[in-house]
Amino acid sequence: MRQLATYDARDSIPTIVTAARILTVDAERPEAEAFLAAGGRILAVGSLAEVEAAAAEAGLSPERVDHPGATVVPGFIDAHAHPLMYGQMLTWIDVSPAKAGSIPEIVELLREGAAKLPAGAPIRGYGYEQRNLAERRHPTRQELDAVAADREVYIMNASGHGGVVNSFTFEKFGITRDTPNPEGGEFFRDADGELTGELSDAACNVLTGLHGVKIGHHGPNFHLGDEPAEHQRQLDLVQREFLAGGVTAIGDAQVSQRELAAYLEAADRGALDMRVSMYFLSHLVDQVLELGLTGPFGNAFLSATGIKLYADGTLGGWTAYFPEGYVGDPCRTGQLYHEPAEYADLVRRVHAAGLQTATHAQSPTAIAMVVDAIEAALAERPDPDARHRIEHCGLPTPEDIGRMAALGIRPVNQTQHYYNWGEGVEQAIGTPGERFNPLGEFVAAGVPVTISSDAPVAEPRPLEAIQAAVTRVTRRGHQLGPDSLRISPEAALRAHTLEGAITLGRERELGSIEVGKRADFVVLGANPLEVAGPEIAAIPVRETWVDGSRRYAADSAVAGSAAVAEAGR
Repeated sequence: MRQLATYDARDSIPTIVTAARILTVDAERPEAEAFLAAGGRILAVGSLAEVEAAAAEAGLSPERVDHPGATVVPGFIDAHAHPLMYGQMLTWIDVSPAKAGSIPEIVELLREGAAKLPAGAPIRGYGYEQRNLAERRHPTRQELDAVAADREVYIMNASGHGGVVNSFTFEKFGITRDTPNPEGGEFFRDADGELTGELSDAACNVLTGLHGVKIGHHGPNFHLGDEPAEHQRQLDLVQREFLAGGVTAIGDAQVSQRELAAYLEAADRGALDMRVSMYFLSHLVDQVLELGLTGPFGNAFLSATGIKLYADGTLGGWTAYFPEGYVGDPCRTGQLYHEPAEYADLVRRVHAAGLQTATHAQSPTAIAMVVDAIEAALAERPDPDARHRIEHCGLPTPEDIGRMAALGIRPVNQTQHYYNWGEGVEQAIGTPGERFNPLGEFVAAGVPVTISSDAPVAEPRPLEAIQAAVTRVTRRGHQLGPDSLRISPEAALRAHTLEGAITLGRERELGSIEVGKRADFVVLGANPLEVAGPEIAAIPVRETWVDGSRRYAADSAVAGSAAVAEAGR
């Protein structure tokens, strides 16, 4: 019988940790001078004398690990990410704004990357954002034909909900100007009806395969299939990226059989260095319920938590549902993935089974549909601690924010979205776009705030996300909306630590530096509560510890079992 590794931290060394500042994110003791970690847990928090006395009383002879001039905070929790997809992106060619500011620069990067690939291998890039390009548009298939005309070329948009392919790709899969758009997706065409190369949502099934998750399967899926060994390499790569940002626990917001198999294999070989809470895609509801997974299940490193649903599409790709059309293109309305009655029945079933729901919703119409469904489910089976989630929750109305507070709904926002392309939301839907991710309104209404990355849509860099929440200043230097939408550094730090743990249902073991909790913490080069808001993202992450063991060190080329496993292959 297969058994998961227990991760009992038997190899961790009892340690007393000190730093210039230790921010515990514990309301009863917000700061401490030191803490004691042993057996993977925190045994004492307080003054150095108190901690040393606790160690002596426990019969321990701990090592001292001092961090003069540094600030220690709880491990960051990224409650909404797509690790396997992000791992795939790390093996692709980076054409993000940091690398390419124009379409010719994208083409050149793809050519350089193609020269390193085997003949005939598909050329894949990721991360372009059309509004950040000099041309302010998507590339075309003809421009990607200049990269290669004899094999697939595909670049994924930063939104993760589509991209652009070359002409060869269309020819390979038999897509012509007469091919109808699939339900829930589009092959974009120019004024003459010719394919431009851009495709979105369900149209991406030409790449992911017909079994990709689409309208009939409750949502989009852009994870391209790879061999199991390649998925393991991708997980090894991606874990180091999360740990480098100080992330110690994540919520995987799109788990299918592929992701589950990859995590089980990583757990079997003892290579999970961060904690994963899994949300299974809603087309798997029947299987999940038949298996009896009606509550959190697993161990400290890998657990099943809830169900991921989709209400509408993405603002970045203009597929979020605005029935009146987009200001930037009145002919586009986006889409709903479910009729309200169908969606409400799904939520009712999941809630009745005792599972948490996490629904992607961006537009006011989609968010209202989610709130309506949760309200009905709670009326049928009251549960004051259901903690249903709304992912992204980009543009809720003030009225629905009030309803969310009353119902205990937890929005999971990504402030790096507006940091990277906030201006694009205003271009898409007009002035209301300045309210995108209205964290200040949530705080004022008593709605708890959780911040995450949505990696690979944004890199898992919590300090960048905290800076964006505090300043609401975009990458281009534009403040999105009034100051009332900003939140304090203290609230932002809590949103990426303890609130993330509460959202995942793991606050008893994660999210703050408290006695009895897991010894997950991060060593920072400065105090994020004291540096100027625009400088928070520049604070270096020096070390990341999980279960009382150092899993990442900025000055070390090898950190954590993932890196060791990679070196040994």
